[in-house]
Amino acid sequence: MEYTVQKLTRLAGVSTRTLRYYDEIGILKPARISSSGYRIYGQKEVDLLQQIMFYRELGVSLPDIREILTSPDFDKVKALKEHKNRLLEQRNRLDMLIRNVEKTIAYTEGRIKMTDKEKFEGFKQKIIEENEKKYGEEARQKYGDDDVDKSNAILKNMTQGQYEELQRTEEKCRKTLLEAFKTGDPAGPLAQEAADLHRKWITFFWGDYNKEAHAGVAQLYVDDEALLSTMTRISRDLPGF
Repeated sequence: MEYTVQKLTRLAGVSTRTLRYYDEIGILKPARISSSGYRIYGQKEVDLLQQIMFYRELGVSLPDIREILTSPDFDKVKALKEHKNRLLEQRNRLDMLIRNVEKTIAYTEGRIKMTDKEKFEGFKQKIIEENEKKYGEEARQKYGDDDVDKSNAILKNMTQGQYEELQRTEEKCRKTLLEAFKTGDPAGPLAQEAADLHRKWITFFWGDYNKEAHAGVAQLYVDDEALLSTMTRISRDLPGF
């Protein structure tokens, strides 16, 4: 079956402007242009739009989606299975947060008791899942499943005070790192302070500090092109940089 822009927008629930933009950036081009000058989309384009919408729902940027879909190694079935797994992860996290809200309501109304640990379970699980998604495979290959599982368990068992201190350390580390970028001096005092804050932050997850392991984590950051790109873009936006 073939669709005009108008018909496809009604089918997929996207705007005509979105389809035109996708055509403009080369991520979703029509199958053909009719004699009347209308964009015509076929089954292949419909399936491709579905893939794009899956990735957008998962927060993937359009440039990254284009790179994924145009890769010669792109496997549609594998991609769909990955979509399913990531959506299940999101559903599990949302279910946990919903349960947490329900328990908090009952606790606030005086119907149940709630430990400080329980109050933060959903938020800590989100951190674990995000870290697993970004660095889990490399970390498990480098350090082994036992060490990674131990780190996750430490986070899950943090008290309210420890969790709040972790958040404060993370925020201070981030701000100090951005300030260090302004100086352009990786050996300067601000850069050293940022490194020390990162040491404190990462020790929250490890329990015990290991200099060699810390260097390994730093290398993971260096090898992460997406992270480097983000940091470079942020640094360019800093006043006076």
